[in-house]
Amino acid sequence: MAWGGLGPPPHRRTTILATLAVVVAGSALTVLPLPFAWLLAGRAAQGVGLGLTALMMGVARDHLPEERGATVIALISVVSIIGAGVGYPLAALLAELGGVRAAYGLGLVVTAAALLTAWRAMPEAPEGRSARVDVAGAVVLAAALLLVLFLAGERSLWSRHLAVAAGLAVAAVVLLCVWAVVELRSTTPLVDVRAVRHPAVAGANLAMFVGGIGMYLLLTLITRYAQTPHGAGYGFGLTTFLAGLVLIPFSVLGFVAGKLTPRVRTRIAGPLLLAGSAVVVGGGFALFAAARSDLAELFVAMGVLGLGVGGFSAAMPGVILAVTPRSETSSAMSFNYVVRSVGYSLGSAIGGLILAAGTGPGHLFPDDGAYTTAALVGIGAMAITTLTSLALARRRSSGTTP
Repeated sequence: MAWGGLGPPPHRRTTILATLAVVVAGSALTVLPLPFAWLLAGRAAQGVGLGLTALMMGVARDHLPEERGATVIALISVVSIIGAGVGYPLAALLAELGGVRAAYGLGLVVTAAALLTAWRAMPEAPEGRSARVDVAGAVVLAAALLLVLFLAGERSLWSRHLAVAAGLAVAAVVLLCVWAVVELRSTTPLVDVRAVRHPAVAGANLAMFVGGIGMYLLLTLITRYAQTPHGAGYGFGLTTFLAGLVLIPFSVLGFVAGKLTPRVRTRIAGPLLLAGSAVVVGGGFALFAAARSDLAELFVAMGVLGLGVGGFSAAMPGVILAVTPRSETSSAMSFNYVVRSVGYSLGSAIGGLILAAGTGPGHLFPDDGAYTTAALVGIGAMAITTLTSLALARRRSSGTTP
């Protein structure tokens, strides 16, 4: 998130190269035969690279013609998600053939190539931008998000230590409030909170948050269902590599949707595209809930999910950037990316909680009906996303948003 705040100033090229250097160093730590603590540190360093997405959107908006820039920004948003359909099965195959270090070796090669490419081709940011960095805002927001993601990932904490979990949740809310105050008082805020409060931006982020919960929930359900052994009474007992292949339709149709969406957006408003994409994802949930006894049905559901996620991700930047100053591109999209990441984490956590609740005493796997329950929750999440997006469309058509 802090990296997005560095997008507008002259620090952008340096930030991108430094971030990639950290990711390459982290990738090297995962490959070397070092103790587990070093592997963990390497994985954490790799996570720094998640902040690059918003920075690259800022580069595209600053240095490309408007029409081409919009297309590239949409593609960046899509690729940051659908790449999983290529990376997961390939990494799983390498892990099966040469061990986990071989899989991490692929990451090292890819990130090193990215660093070299960025060093040779990345332009400097336009002149005249502020070079100050809101360090205080970055630290407070990072602490708040750390608590949120920790609470989303530690499902057992809520069931075993509810008071502790509730206390940490309150602390996270307080930190977010403190962060908002800091940003409002800062002359060079990490995120322009006033701009985030714009109805179009706030609505888009709300749609991204709820939609992210649903999208990642279905992704988690399908991959977990595919790997469940036949002994559970359902599932297909796929290996990690074969389960990764189930993601291929997700990536292929997601990429197709991402390429088509900028063209369709010339005829259909962005909020309506968000609503339509949310309906498609909801359709994926309905397919999974109704038919999952055959592996082909999982492929179809995953393809429908990819089509919806690709369209949604490609349309989202246009909705936000339509009311965002060019200088705030990286900041605005970085905030949206954080909202998306938190939504994804909560989607995974909610799926885990539902499946855990559906696991009987003494059983290793949840009942098949628990997956149906989770799918129905996902349909509800996508219904909320659809209604939010339609509200944005109505507001835009009435002329209350630019």
